[in-house]
Amino acid sequence: MRRGGVDHRRSAVQRWIILASSLLAALATTCLASGVAFLIPRLHREGMSLQAASVLATAPMVGMVATTVLWGWALDRVGERRILLLSLSLTVATTAATVAASAAGAPTWALWLGLFAGGAVASSTNGASGRIVVGWFPVQQRGTAMGIRQMAQPLGVGVTGLTVPVLAEKFGATAGFAVFLVVAVAALGATARWIVDPPHPAATASDDGENPYRRGSFLIRVHAVSVLLVIPQMALWTFVPAWLMIGRHWPPLQAGVAVTATQIVAALGRIAAGRWSDLWGSRMRPIRVVAAAAALLMAVLAATDAIGSPLAVLVMVAASIVVVADNGLAFTAIAEYAGPRWSGRGLAIQNTSQYLASAAVVPLIAGVVQAHGYAWAYALCAIPPLVALGLVPRDPAKRG
Repeated sequence: MRRGGVDHRRSAVQRWIILASSLLAALATTCLASGVAFLIPRLHREGMSLQAASVLATAPMVGMVATTVLWGWALDRVGERRILLLSLSLTVATTAATVAASAAGAPTWALWLGLFAGGAVASSTNGASGRIVVGWFPVQQRGTAMGIRQMAQPLGVGVTGLTVPVLAEKFGATAGFAVFLVVAVAALGATARWIVDPPHPAATASDDGENPYRRGSFLIRVHAVSVLLVIPQMALWTFVPAWLMIGRHWPPLQAGVAVTATQIVAALGRIAAGRWSDLWGSRMRPIRVVAAAAALLMAVLAATDAIGSPLAVLVMVAASIVVVADNGLAFTAIAEYAGPRWSGRGLAIQNTSQYLASAAVVPLIAGVVQAHGYAWAYALCAIPPLVALGLVPRDPAKRG
């Protein structure tokens, strides 16, 4: 039986298991993309400049930029399960090679290449899992389901924040890289066991091959808003560990626990934002609220850090929760608007634009931190959400 564009032959329990498996697949990519940042303090203490260590940390994102659109094109033609199996198998291989290279004392450029390759082969998971949510869940549950799927990003930061710096401190960088391999193996196993391609509706005259980018500016504006909102997100994801450990002299374990706890709450915040959008019947209005709150909190974080207030840590926690709340809303809106024959490419363009912005701004933020301190960097990161506030489009007409 089909209702609201969703096949109900599979039980609700099966759909949630598929969702959990797609969450784990996306988690493998997030751990790789965000986890290297937790090696920055150790690399910095060993003599590497903050900017050089930041460039290494962005290597997976550069790889993702290179291949995400290609993976999206493949998803639209091949389907989710086969692409995920291929992508995660290659992710296991490349992360294993990076672990081996680190253990052998390979030079920095070799590690960069390994991380670049890992990002390049892992980048299918975000688009594939987004398509799975829209394919398996009715419209009135998609915001909530996508919020759960989008937990992969803060949970990935939390998992790596709790493990990578502590393991690197005790056993060296190789142990930190091994975390990415373990998560990739688990994701591959879950995908092989549980993920099933969602059914797609039969082609209609209105959506058969129609390019959604020609229907108006909605998708372009959502991409632009997301690029602007990812800037404070990357500032916090990348530099909070160093801010706590170097700027505020927290021990690695204490900093890792703080980051992990913050990201767990942020993950729950994504679910709340998704549920809020389902109840409100809007994806865009909640994004406006998120943009305004992000600008305010980044400004307050800059001010409290500038005066050395202990409240800065609490403000950082609040900001870390807010700045990630928009991602699931934008993802859901793009997949719904683009439809099943373009959602792979639409989500790939969304991811690629964010990866490009992330890879570009992280070294720039590092330069500001190195020259002027964290407070100035946080203050500058309050500007993009203000710009985004004026770009958020209206919700489009419902397309199911």
